[in-house]
Amino acid sequence: MTVHEFKSEHWLPLPPEEMFLFFGNAANLDAITPPWLNFRILTPLPIVMREGTLIDYRLRVRGLPLRWRTRINAWQPPHRFVDEQLRGPYRQWIHEHTFTPHNGGTLARDVVRYAVPFDILLHRRFVRPDIERIFEFRATALKRRFGSVAEFK
Repeated sequence: MTVHEFKSEHWLPLPPEEMFLFFGNAANLDAITPPWLNFRILTPLPIVMREGTLIDYRLRVRGLPLRWRTRINAWQPPHRFVDEQLRGPYRQWIHEHTFTPHNGGTLARDVVRYAVPFDILLHRRFVRPDIERIFEFRATALKRRFGSVAEFK
């Protein structure tokens, strides 16, 4: 199984405590998820976030309806949390979110380690471009919401 890694870093103008509250609230996922995914949280809100929390979603990827279940594997407010796909389209999806004080705001980092079925056929042509597009949408949504987002590479 080939495991790929995707990284994204953005500077946001609020302190880590406030950014963690936003990202750690599952209800806010809709605001930073592209509409073309038809994303919907199935787990009743509000969701109490902590290590071990399970969250169920429904979405469409390239028109295909999918169900997705994640578990919160690490919950360390206001610095870090990790979610892992238990059921969904990936063979592996582990998404680490970190929040570090930086220049009067927060450096928000995402590191996603993922593996896909039929990697040689799907990854480069479909999966990686989709992930990049989703995170580009997310950066734009964060800029609209918080006013200033600087991307780090």
